[in-house]
Amino acid sequence: MSYLKPAEFIQTMIDTGEAKVRTSTRDLILRGMMAGIILSLAVVVAITTITQTGIGIVGALVFPVGFCILSLMGYDLVTGVFGLAPLAKFENRPGVTWNRVFRCWGLVGLGNLIGSLLVAGLIALSLTMNFSVEPNAVGQKFIAIATARTVGFENLGADGWITCFVRGILCNLMVCLGVIGNMTARSVAGKIAAMWLPIFIFFALVFEHAVVNMFLFPLGMMLGADFGIATWLNYNLIPTILGNIVGGLVMTCIPLYLTHKKTAPALDADVEIEAQPALNTK
Repeated sequence: MSYLKPAEFIQTMIDTGEAKVRTSTRDLILRGMMAGIILSLAVVVAITTITQTGIGIVGALVFPVGFCILSLMGYDLVTGVFGLAPLAKFENRPGVTWNRVFRCWGLVGLGNLIGSLLVAGLIALSLTMNFSVEPNAVGQKFIAIATARTVGFENLGADGWITCFVRGILCNLMVCLGVIGNMTARSVAGKIAAMWLPIFIFFALVFEHAVVNMFLFPLGMMLGADFGIATWLNYNLIPTILGNIVGGLVMTCIPLYLTHKKTAPALDADVEIEAQPALNTK
């Protein structure tokens, strides 16, 4: 079968989490950097498409191409390891400690930031002809989006912070389903379809993704948006990261782990007796 059942892919999730925790510092940063580069370019494609068509849903339809490419190449987003890495600790895999889990989070996140900032600088240069002209229509769109999702939240104070945090939760609920989607199929076409659907949902609903925001808001500042690093960190990146942790780990990976790995006992003995022959059938 081309589809793996939950009881099968949950084991892949745990094994993947352990592999990422054990990965070398160099490879975590390199894979994170490449993921940040590819995802940032996907954001540019999506925003360019929205600017050209005036239809937001079209941008959401094309954005997942970047996520699919980086996933198939084995690169890492910190949003994915938020959910997967702790599973190896929950299973008490030898040598897996919380310090190693947090190290994995930090190094992948650092790599994502490096890649995102690199592309932000290159795109800013491209959209302004080496900063010799005003940003074109796509650049102006980036400025407007970045301003609305930083200054707009800041103007609302605590309500804005909470809104960003909640959007971060909802975002990584979907993004981790996309990460897991890559483990649910054996064919490349099946993997792409399983990844595309939840990533489309998160982008279409304008939820907050930490790695996307590592690119989007620095680019906005480079192009002349009227906000600073403190506003970006306090009213977007920090609540987004915290929300992504809750959404990816608490709302996506832990429920799958509990119900498919730590399955509760059957309600009565009759159910177990009836199910036993089926389990032994070859």
